[in-house]
Amino acid sequence: MTEHRHVFVGGLHRSGTTPLAAVLADHPQVSGLVDTGVLENEGIFLQDVYPQLRQLGGMGRFAFNDKAHLTEESALATPATAKRLFAAWSPYWDLTRPVLVEKSPNNMLMAGFLQKVFPGSRMVVMVRNPIVVALAMAKWDPLVITRKGRRRVGFEGFVRHWVHAHEIVRQDASRLGGMLVVRYEDLVSHPDRELERIRQFLELEGPIPSHRITGGRSDGYADRWKAMATGGPVQRRRRRRVEQQWGETIRDFGYDLETLQVVAPWRGEPAVVNNGAVDNNTEVGP
Repeated sequence: MTEHRHVFVGGLHRSGTTPLAAVLADHPQVSGLVDTGVLENEGIFLQDVYPQLRQLGGMGRFAFNDKAHLTEESALATPATAKRLFAAWSPYWDLTRPVLVEKSPNNMLMAGFLQKVFPGSRMVVMVRNPIVVALAMAKWDPLVITRKGRRRVGFEGFVRHWVHAHEIVRQDASRLGGMLVVRYEDLVSHPDRELERIRQFLELEGPIPSHRITGGRSDGYADRWKAMATGGPVQRRRRRRVEQQWGETIRDFGYDLETLQVVAPWRGEPAVVNNGAVDNNTEVGP
């Protein structure tokens, strides 16, 4: 394991982790997990060290479970764990390449743990607008009551989960190095710039290919959010509750609640605007 460098990609579902992991794996120095037979080739499904997301409550719930937030103080953060995880993932990596990428949503809450288990590893967290993520997730979760009798998360619940999960990321970032936050919006609007930033962070030689990165996938959700302001009473009430309960927090994370655009850097520093676009080149960590 010592001859390899590990990179972990994390972020809530529908935040852009899959295309980011794919373009990283296109780099000649990097190998991602392939032909695993599991959903999105996510490493969480291949291991038995820490709980599966469904054991933590599933999508839209897992960040509220204390067991999802693994830190460097966890009893699981041992050399034996490193061997178990590497054994679970290594059959699906090209071990002739020096940089090995694993992507799973819960990685965003495990930076300290993974850095302790794999010294020198890096964490890239993908962040996408909470309104867009919540609307996209609610589309995946159409039933009021699941087949197991559990009430669905719903649009407002997904916003609440987004806020809680990213508050944990902020707390971890305040004491950890080796973390980089990448906004989905910046990646799709300025792929070459953002991929160069990632390349430098990961110390890769040569550019990261950008051909898999495409934009425009949030436009429909922005239209739906706008329509909720003048729609039926249920839609108006849902939007109003989100604005009242989490509007200030969402703005603090750098998103305008009306346009859903990025208006401030991740850590809350004054935005540097170039030709009308926010420069969000902010590395998270000391």
